[in-house]
Amino acid sequence: MELRANAALIIIDQQKGILQPRLGRRNNPLAEERILDLLGFWRRSGRPVIHVQHLSRSPDSVFWPEQSGVEFQERFVPQDGERRVQKQVPDAFCATGLEVQLREAGIGQLVIVGVATNNSVESTARTAGNLGFETWVAEDACFTFDKADYFGTLRSAEEVHGMSLGNLQGEYATVVSSGRILAAG
Repeated sequence: MELRANAALIIIDQQKGILQPRLGRRNNPLAEERILDLLGFWRRSGRPVIHVQHLSRSPDSVFWPEQSGVEFQERFVPQDGERRVQKQVPDAFCATGLEVQLREAGIGQLVIVGVATNNSVESTARTAGNLGFETWVAEDACFTFDKADYFGTLRSAEEVHGMSLGNLQGEYATVVSSGRILAAG
């Protein structure tokens, strides 16, 4: 594993709304610390950082544009020179211009972190892999919530997280720890 000098860190949906207790029980309580470890490393090394912000179309969403939940958490506010991508669906590539921005900048390697593992992270990583980007997902810098499966069986956030990462590994992305990414840099 080698981290390229222009590898982009894509931080997905680290907005105030994701902290709402009504979203339920989550896994990986240290995910934000791992994201901050990676973000600090990216900033120190001058690599590109892309902050993805979800603007929901649903008024009852924690990411509805008319309330504070849509705002970036203070610790994840983009700095000058860092790109912002706004999306209305889980996939950060869908109708955002992200692919064009990455290609124009000559970026071919992506590291994806954020929330939720089985939603925006998985959707974005699948598209990245399908588009031919070398895609890494930092498994300990993502999290999700308890969720019922199609048949109504409640699955723990750990199970949902693990299955989502299993869906990605090998076919769409390389799933690794944040520590391995930092060691590769």
